[in-house]
Amino acid sequence: MSTWANLGLQDSASPLMEQLIFFHDHALLILVMITVLVGYLMFMLFFNSYVNRFLLHGQLIEMIWTILPAIILLFIAMPSLRLLYLLDEINEPSITLKSIGHQWYWSYEYSDFNNVEFDSYMIPTNELSNDGFRLLDVDNRIVLPMNSQIRILVTAADVIHSWTVPALGVKVDGTPGRLNQTNFFINRPGLFYGQCSEICGANHSFMPIVIESVPVNYFIKWISNSVNS
Repeated sequence: MSTWANLGLQDSASPLMEQLIFFHDHALLILVMITVLVGYLMFMLFFNSYVNRFLLHGQLIEMIWTILPAIILLFIAMPSLRLLYLLDEINEPSITLKSIGHQWYWSYEYSDFNNVEFDSYMIPTNELSNDGFRLLDVDNRIVLPMNSQIRILVTAADVIHSWTVPALGVKVDGTPGRLNQTNFFINRPGLFYGQCSEICGANHSFMPIVIESVPVNYFIKWISNSVNS
C-alpha cells in the first residue's frame, strides 16, 4: 500500500506489475536522456556568440533530428506493445471472482462455488480498530489464493465504477450492462489495498478494495467454511 512520502510506484505483488514498473523505468530513462540533451543544447545556444553568415540550410542536421526521434520512439513502442499483449492475455484461471460496483460499495461472487457472495463496505472511522487503516479497511475482505491464476469479472449496478488494485497492476472499469474481464497472479501473501478509480458520486472516495492473499490450503479452509455457513 502507499505510505507517507511514497513518490514512486507501490511494490509489485504480481508479474504483470513488475513488467509495468520495468517499462516505467525504461521510458523514464529515455525521457531523462532527451531532457538532458535538449537542455544542454539550449544552454549552449543561449551563450553562443558566433554567427554562421553562409548557413542557408542544413540537410544533415535535419536528417539527424528526423531519424533519431523515430529510432527513440521505436525503443519505447516495442516494449510497450509487448506489455500491452501480455496484459491482455487470459490464462486458464484457477479461480473466477465477480466484482459488482454499487453506490458506494462492492459486492463479490465466487462463481466457482455455490452461495459464496458478500458485500464489502468501508469501515467508518468511528468503528475502526486501533490497527486499522482509515478510509481503506473493509468489513469483508476478498480472500484469494497466492500463486494461482485468478480471473476477475467486473461490472456495475448503477453508474460506471473502476476496480483498481495498484500493487497487482489491475484497473478494470465496471460498466452497467457490460462484463469486463482481466486476470492476475498474486505471487506473495499479504494485504493489498485499492479504491474505486472512476468518479461515481458523492461517496466515490469511500468504497475501498482489500485483497487478502493466502496460501492455497488456507484458502480451501476459508472457502469450505463459507460454503458450509
